[in-house]
Formats: sequence, C-alpha cells, structure tokens
Amino acid sequence: MKILIAGSHGMIGSAVTPHLVECGHEVFRLVRSTPGPGEVWWDPDAGGIDASSLEGFDGVINLATMRWPFRWTAKAKKEILQNRLATNGLLSRSLAACVRKPRVLICAAGVGYYPSSGDQVLTEDCPAGTTFLSHFDQDAEASTVAAIEAGIRVVHLRIPTVIGGPMLKFVGFQAGSGQQWMSWVGRDELASIIEFALRSETLCGPVNAVSPQPLRSAELATVVALALRQKPGGVMPAFLARLVFGEMGEEFILASRRVHPARLVAAGYQFRYPELACALQHEKEVVDRDLAPQPT
Repeated sequence: MKILIAGSHGMIGSAVTPHLVECGHEVFRLVRSTPGPGEVWWDPDAGGIDASSLEGFDGVINLATMRWPFRWTAKAKKEILQNRLATNGLLSRSLAACVRKPRVLICAAGVGYYPSSGDQVLTEDCPAGTTFLSHFDQDAEASTVAAIEAGIRVVHLRIPTVIGGPMLKFVGFQAGSGQQWMSWVGRDELASIIEFALRSETLCGPVNAVSPQPLRSAELATVVALALRQKPGGVMPAFLARLVFGEMGEEFILASRRVHPARLVAAGYQFRYPELACALQHEKEVVDRDLAPQPT
C-alpha cells in the first residue's frame, strides 16, 4: 500500500513508520518544512496543504499532535483542541476533495473519550464522558465527517498510555489508592495495530487500541519495577496528584478506565505482547538497541 503519515517523527510515529516499511508498504511523510523526496507539505495551523500531492494514496495516518502541557489552563485547552481539529479537519476535507481518494484514514484518538468508570469494562459501544478530555475526543472524532461522507473508511484509534521509547521512564508509580484500572499498549504493538487497521476492511469508526490485559495502578507499578529491575516508584497521594497536575492528574492519573479491545478482537487481531511484563521487556530491548554505540 502507498501510505501517507502525519506525525512520523513523534513518539508513536517513529515506531509506526519503520514498521510499515518492514511490512512492505511505501511510506510518505507529511511535513511542515520544505518537502524533500517522499514528503508532502502541509501547515495545519494555517490551513495549508499541497492538495495535488494527496492524490493516489491507499491509506493516510494522522498521528500529529502538539506537546500537551502538564496543567490545563483555559488557554492550553483551547490550543490543544484547535490543534487536533486543525489536523483532522484539514486532512478530512482535503482527502474528500481528491479524485483518487484513499481507501482509509486512520486518526489517533484517546481512551479519555470514556468516563472514569471504576471496574466497568469499557468497549467501543459505551457512552462518552462529560469532562474536557471526553469532549475533546468527541469533537476530534467528529471533525473527520467530510472524509466519511466522501466514502473513505475512517478509523479512530482510541489510544491509552503508550509503553515504550522515552515514555518508559514515566511509568511505574502508584497514584491514589492504586485500585484504579490503567489501560495501556506497547509502542510496537500499537504500530502493528495501525498496520492491521490499514488492511482490515471491516474496521471503521472507534477502535480501542489497548492491550486486552489492563491492570490496576498498584499492580502496574509492581510489574514495571520487576520487569525493568527498578526500585518501586513509590506512591503519589491523590491530593498531591491533583495539586501538582490539576485537571490532567484527575483525568490521566486518577481516573479508572478498564478498556477492552472488542473490535480488534472481533476483527481477528492477534496481540504480540498482551502481557505488560513481556511488552516492557521488548520495549526495553528496543531502547537499549537504539542507544547502543553504532559500529564504525
């Protein structure tokens, strides 16, 4: 397949791009700078894109996002939402206008779509929450309506905490009571899920891109410490998480979302690293390999 990817140099995209190449796909990148070979220019903030170069792709992946601040001020929330609507909306409208449209558009979304739900198992059919994060994900998914109406298969991957790369250093501590459910996915697993979604004609709409084995916060911290041979990360009291991180702490750290990949399982996806210990070991090996001195 001929694939165009936005956000190819990000934490997720830097794993997805080489995986797609390894799978035999021809990959082009959306870039904001002057494009070189294999690149297409765009500037979503200004609403600009090289529309003529969008013709003839089989699939398009949008992983582009701005860096999120730890504290969500009113200004930060507005910028976060505008950034996601700009990328999704510009791609959706531009691809819909193509003569040779792609068959599929895959957009990164989040499990924050769902409310904090205790022990309830959350599938793609569960209703949305009412928080900022829930409204953000609802608006982001709705912004691809132009592509859907043009007959393009649109997949919204609802992504949890991604384990791998530089994020390995940020996992492993318990917050609050430790009883909240934490959904997760390995970075290389997510790359495999994205490649699967490109090829699977039955997948459309929201898809939970999560491991089938979520863990409670306390158990996750223990598994991380053992797998990475680290000392336990300690416990962050709930009041401190709220004090330090504000609304973000409530939504990302203290919320309980026990998300199940119902549509992936129904479509026949086989998880490579369904258990956290195995996923951590694999991702640590990837990081160690990338940091190892290269032969001269």
